[in-house]
Amino acid sequence: MSLLRRKFLHLAASSTALSLTSRFAWAQSYPTRPVRFIVGAVPGSAPDVVARLIAQSLAERFGQSFIVENRSGASGNLATEAVARAAPDGYTLLLVSAGNAINTSLHENLNFDLIRDIAPVAGIISFPMVITVRSPFPANTLADLIAQANRNPGKINIGTPPVGSPQHVAGELFKMLTGANIVLVAYRGGPPAITDALGGQIDGVIGTVLLLIDFIRSGKLRALAVTGTARSELLPDIPTVSTIVPGFEASQWIGLGAPVNTPAAIIERLNGETNAALADAKIKTRLIELGGTAFPGAPSEFGAFVAAETAKWGKVVKFANLKPE
Repeated sequence: MSLLRRKFLHLAASSTALSLTSRFAWAQSYPTRPVRFIVGAVPGSAPDVVARLIAQSLAERFGQSFIVENRSGASGNLATEAVARAAPDGYTLLLVSAGNAINTSLHENLNFDLIRDIAPVAGIISFPMVITVRSPFPANTLADLIAQANRNPGKINIGTPPVGSPQHVAGELFKMLTGANIVLVAYRGGPPAITDALGGQIDGVIGTVLLLIDFIRSGKLRALAVTGTARSELLPDIPTVSTIVPGFEASQWIGLGAPVNTPAAIIERLNGETNAALADAKIKTRLIELGGTAFPGAPSEFGAFVAAETAKWGKVVKFANLKPE
């Protein structure tokens, strides 16, 4: 090897080491200014509450402000596009949710690709939904509901939030796996569906545990099954759908994402501090009060989960031929 070549390789190696050291030091000093959490939901909604809970914890851990910025509209697509186009410097983060995975196949001609343009950072919370019927309805179990649907095809009406919401596609997945001919009635939100169920206009509601639990406890609605892989801590006596329908799982979940090409060292720091926050007893308790459980893990694990969810809901959207309203 010539002296010139050895000198070149030595300088290249030194430059690479210096670059890596510089980037590591930069990540260690991050953040030096406020970080924005972009949330594609309105203030007071479950994603907003979770965002503010984690933002406060991260602010305390990093010693810097984490500011929640609500950009509702277009089913969360406006928020996702804003983050996809943001500088990949760790100062703009996206609150990623199950809705993002559903939107990928529900909406055509999006100006971004969730998997390509948003780097996974960390999971935060996963919470199941619950399938309910109004108290006079003649079904005490999920098996009863399926049997009723088979005897009365197209005559059982179950309310959900809008087409493409996690609750709505959970109902479509249930229909896909069971063949039950149930009519899903999409409302603008959960509360009007509950009102109609209590008034007898529809037979039941699929909604979050937090939204429905008071009506379940009062006996106005009867919980038949929760949609996650495990029972809800708020409804420990209610079985999962999967005990009757093997392979069924549908949860609302929330996590953090960042623009693609955000430095890996910054993503690792955010991931580590988010996981540390989720291990805090007070945070855990608050997440349980919201009807869910902490959802920690490495960025690669969260990325694999989001990709799997995107593929799963794509099949359901295609099966049900869903179109955004």
